[in-house]
Amino acid sequence: MIRFRILLITACLLIGFISFGQSGTVAGKIYDSNGLPLKSVSIAIPLLKISTRSNDLGKYTLKNIPYGAWEVEVKHIGFSNYRDSIMIDREFVAKDIPLDRSIFLLDEIVVTGTKTFKRKTESPVIVNILDSRTLGNLQVCNLSEGLKFQPGLRVETDCQTCNYTQLRMNGLQGGYSQILINGRPIFSPLMGLYGMEQLPVNMIEKIEVVRGGGSSLYGSSAIGGTVNVITKLPKQSGYEVNSFYQSIDGKTNDFNLSGNATLVNDKGNAGTSFFFNKRDRGFYDANGDNFSEIPKIENTSLGINSFYQFSENQKLEISLSNLNEYRFGGEMTKKPAYLTRQSEERTHKIWMGSADYQINFNQDKSAIILYTAFQNTNRKHYTGIFPDNPEEIENHLKNPPYGDSKTTTLQGGFQLNHQISNFLNRRNVLTIGSEYASDKVYDEIPSYNYLVDQHTKDWGSFFQSDWDFADKFNLLSGVRVDKHNLLDKMIVSPRVALLYKHAANTQFRLSYGTGFRAPQAFDTDLHIAFAGGGVSRVQLAPDLREERSKSLSSSVNYDKAAEKWIAGFTLEGFYTQLSNAFVLEEIGTDDFGKVFEKRNGNNAKVAGGTLELRANYNKKVQLETGFTLQQSKYENPVSYLEGVDATRSFLRTPDEYGFANFNITPDKRWTINLNYVYTGKMKIAHAGGADNFPEDQMVHTKAFSEVNSKVSHAFSISKFKNVIEVYGGVKNIFNAYQHDFDTGKNRDSNYIYGPNMPRTFFFGIKIKTP
Repeated sequence: MIRFRILLITACLLIGFISFGQSGTVAGKIYDSNGLPLKSVSIAIPLLKISTRSNDLGKYTLKNIPYGAWEVEVKHIGFSNYRDSIMIDREFVAKDIPLDRSIFLLDEIVVTGTKTFKRKTESPVIVNILDSRTLGNLQVCNLSEGLKFQPGLRVETDCQTCNYTQLRMNGLQGGYSQILINGRPIFSPLMGLYGMEQLPVNMIEKIEVVRGGGSSLYGSSAIGGTVNVITKLPKQSGYEVNSFYQSIDGKTNDFNLSGNATLVNDKGNAGTSFFFNKRDRGFYDANGDNFSEIPKIENTSLGINSFYQFSENQKLEISLSNLNEYRFGGEMTKKPAYLTRQSEERTHKIWMGSADYQINFNQDKSAIILYTAFQNTNRKHYTGIFPDNPEEIENHLKNPPYGDSKTTTLQGGFQLNHQISNFLNRRNVLTIGSEYASDKVYDEIPSYNYLVDQHTKDWGSFFQSDWDFADKFNLLSGVRVDKHNLLDKMIVSPRVALLYKHAANTQFRLSYGTGFRAPQAFDTDLHIAFAGGGVSRVQLAPDLREERSKSLSSSVNYDKAAEKWIAGFTLEGFYTQLSNAFVLEEIGTDDFGKVFEKRNGNNAKVAGGTLELRANYNKKVQLETGFTLQQSKYENPVSYLEGVDATRSFLRTPDEYGFANFNITPDKRWTINLNYVYTGKMKIAHAGGADNFPEDQMVHTKAFSEVNSKVSHAFSISKFKNVIEVYGGVKNIFNAYQHDFDTGKNRDSNYIYGPNMPRTFFFGIKIKTP
């Protein structure tokens, strides 16, 4: 082998010498086994140190190649390396190159960590990925259910009546994390209550997660991290229809129907994808008191994503989605909401969309992106308890507590990327940009004298340097400057991240960043809960100031590969310090119930570590798991309920939690999945008033484990060019569901923890193109 390489190199040099003075061009297209073009593929002639990358249409060009035979090397993430000899004996040589998928896919292209396209192993900020195939194997219905299977993340259900959910990252609650749709922050505070459940899984191509302060490039509320939901863009023409049924504890039905269709023209420069989703779920009552623990849901969503490639260097992407949901929880009856003993009724109508235009120039070394996005939500809602006093009953019937909510989020901006090939003899990609975000929230319930009328505006500008300053080192540094209308001064948020590539399979990372949260109402502040026979509400302290953060993280990433298997781990440590941390404290009661005030408390610290393990054998057996150990504490105790001892601990924040996902694919027909979610002990403030829990208290919950399974089998029908997949399984096999819910209409609806569903059986059928 060594002799052959020596002979080949010698021959190439001789031919190159003989043909000195003559040169040609080789050009072609890079594509996968389906004939689809592959962009950002590296094509090189190592001996000549000539290289380039394919464009969005998979096309490439190598110029000024001396006549002769040269070895071409092609590398692309997730594909086997390609090597071949090519003869340059004329001015132009055409060569198309097919690439085969490799056994393992660990080095995908990611965008969220740096706002530019990078390989995972070359990103100085850790980016975790959850793709649509994994979401399908896990049999999740929406974004909320899928995020449970990411390291350092925990999704919790926070209301026994309406079941709103929030995401916790690295020990920090939902308001500390920013959810993006296609890179745009259009997840408004109101949408944050139910939006994760309203985004169906069949609209999602993949989810990218950046944990910790390294995401400060995205501005306010990105302290805990950033979740970027990337919707499905058209890749090849095809369709998929999926229908499944779930039986929740044998008591409640849950029907789901979804579909996707994609059209791409022959040139591959234009395409459109459609999705729709329909879900109907009934009430579920866990303790037989005729009040639901899982609400009734009627959900319909549809949307479209399109792209058009004007030329090789110009592209436009547009998306538009409509989400409609009816949600009703509380007394299980067909009466109007205001006649029930206790209930929450919600009708959401949501529109959201975005447009991105990108043009590359300067031989693809520079690019400018212009973008805009919007979200509009109209909500009709009822939150009430039927009173016992005759006078109060009369007032209730005359003026029931119905409310209206309207939110509008607008965002727009530009981003300029410029690559300097020789910045102190090294490559540096500079990114500058500016964006404006406006978010209007209007939420009113006249009967409770409750009103949130909030308009936040934020101008943000950012600068970033992504510099390969040595062979094995990359330094990502940058700063974001925000001018928020609720703050007198500009907020400057620097960040820096260092990547050391010890070897091709080993990376060390260290990052530091600062962030802030503006003194505004976030998703949980807009939720009205039931407690002690009344409703509890949150108000903002008149002197509320912004909350500031400093975050530090470090990690090591290692993967060991052989011919048929690969295994690896990521170990990360994180530390976040909060100044003027927001806290909720009970300040008394009024005619309607408890009132909590959002105040600036003392400082707080969150610290811990996350271990990720992964293994894959020949694409047939795959294991992914993550486990987090952490502590979240205030410097001084915080009082959550009057008469109950104060505590330094963050509520609803376990010191340990994790997941495991085990997938077996013995052949193309069978897939077997077994997954697991673990949540450790935590503290929850429990307001008294229910028949079975009359007193206020601080509850220490027990740890719980949720085990789920799925088996699927696919049949190919070659005559009709279709694949039919049938599947079934069990969620929460051992029924690790909460067993001490409050009973009756005076229950504390915030007293809920554990898995979001009891034992549930499901089966379904999917029809799709291969």
